[in-house]
Amino acid sequence: MQRKTGNALVEALSCARSEQRLTVGVYESAKALTEDPDSVSLCVLAVDEEFGCDVALQIHFTLIQSFCFDNDISIVRVSDMQRLAELAGDKAEQLEDAHCVLITNPAEGSWVDAALEKLQLFCEESRRVSDWLPEISLPAR
Repeated sequence: MQRKTGNALVEALSCARSEQRLTVGVYESAKALTEDPDSVSLCVLAVDEEFGCDVALQIHFTLIQSFCFDNDISIVRVSDMQRLAELAGDKAEQLEDAHCVLITNPAEGSWVDAALEKLQLFCEESRRVSDWLPEISLPAR
């Protein structure tokens, strides 16, 4: 199950990236969430060794998580920020701040994103067992 979920996340990120439906960065994500929370489908938070030492980042994560929970936005955690950065962005500045990545909903009338739907189901199942912030392992390249 974990492997399938990791592959679904890679696929959803790839699809969203090609359709320009990604927001990369803690500050950019916070701004997008406050401007149009209904357009956000999934929030991915990357926790790395830097996270434990960065109080400001922890505060931002707490606020983003709370906002997502309040607005029924699915949220997952990954432990490999570098891999998430590779999947989410191709700009140097994005690679430095890939602690938070948002995937927005596909445009109306476009194909349904099957990978994103799998992730939504995974998040719903996790919440049923009181795992409000499930962790997904990203597969290696």
